[in-house]
Amino acid sequence: MPSGKTHDRITLWILPWIVGGTLILTRDGELTLVVAGAFLFSGLMFGPDLDIYSIQFKRWGVLRYFWLPYQKLFRHRSFFSHGLIIGTVIRLFYLSGILSILAILLVAIAQLIFGFDWNWQIFTLNSFSLIKQKYPQEAIALFCGLELGAMSHSLSDWLGSMYKRRQKKKKS
Repeated sequence: MPSGKTHDRITLWILPWIVGGTLILTRDGELTLVVAGAFLFSGLMFGPDLDIYSIQFKRWGVLRYFWLPYQKLFRHRSFFSHGLIIGTVIRLFYLSGILSILAILLVAIAQLIFGFDWNWQIFTLNSFSLIKQKYPQEAIALFCGLELGAMSHSLSDWLGSMYKRRQKKKKS
């Protein structure tokens, strides 16, 4: 399995191909920027190795402690952390859950201090409606970029492991 620095290099080497391919497919600079940004974020900070004490984990700084329950839930290189599509979906749900809990706490504190009304149901429905009606392409581009970043990581792990197994067989 490649080191964290090797994964970073792979992410940076693949980035021009991601940008070129996205630009050819979409002919849209803004969508290309969304895909490229999400790819970099996923490759450098939001990838499958958040399930261990890794470079990706350390890059979160003080916020890395939010990922400790995730590490306890999933063993390293499991289908749920390194699996194609499912790993990204689980990390998105996990991060969304953490952010939701923080938002609820902050809004509850703000309501106590400032005494304003806040309806979570209306806020949530309006948010999903806005994404669905005004930004569906951007949401798809964001997910594709996140998944491509995770895929580059997982595929390099699998290829590296396969190469090492073949080397061991040749020596035997």
